[in-house]
Amino acid sequence: MNFSTDSNAVREEICRIGQSLFARGYVHASAGNISVRLDNGFLITPTGISKGFMTPDMLSMVDIKGNQLAGSWKRSSEFTTHAAIYETTPEAASVCHAHPVHAGAFAIKELQPPARLIPELEVFVGQVAVAGYQTPGSPEIAASIRPLAPHHQAIIMGCHGVICWGKSVEDAYFKMEITDAYCRTIILAQSLPGSASIPCEKMDDLLNIKKSMGLPDNRYELKNAELCEVDPW
Repeated sequence: MNFSTDSNAVREEICRIGQSLFARGYVHASAGNISVRLDNGFLITPTGISKGFMTPDMLSMVDIKGNQLAGSWKRSSEFTTHAAIYETTPEAASVCHAHPVHAGAFAIKELQPPARLIPELEVFVGQVAVAGYQTPGSPEIAASIRPLAPHHQAIIMGCHGVICWGKSVEDAYFKMEITDAYCRTIILAQSLPGSASIPCEKMDDLLNIKKSMGLPDNRYELKNAELCEVDPW
């Protein structure tokens, strides 16, 4: 089976995003993977190839079980983790997995980034979830992602990296950028005096903005006091 012509633009976009991941240092060597949901299957990046040097012909088309339908390059071994998101989250049109350094620091601690510190994360990403370590590409890591994906667009995987989903290839990538920038800022802020955070009574404003954009969040039904049970510092 050959690629359909209507997938050409999407394959080119995946390569463009792959170049951005590489340029920003979010992936090294052949690490990371990007996928997108199409009407007739899923496009996924190849295994063993730098995301900064991909060309559209290197991508694979697979079904939800990971069976290769098109493309001569072997698909990423981590598609099963992407599939866990697609199966549980109908809104997910694309998935991006990478190893950004600052979010990766939280990953090796299996530490959830604190909330209520930067509005952009609250609106465009929400709470960043943490899944404990499992072998990359294994059924166990897919199982750990499955219950988290419908409520969290960015998930830190213990000792492994970050996986994000979005409503487009670019949107999934944006979640990755926002998450790592947030983690980087927190790491830097820890060395400074003070402990300011977004006031509890202002969180409803941010969540209402998010709801108006049709973005998921597991905190919509929480009261202000519940949103602020934990001091972010």
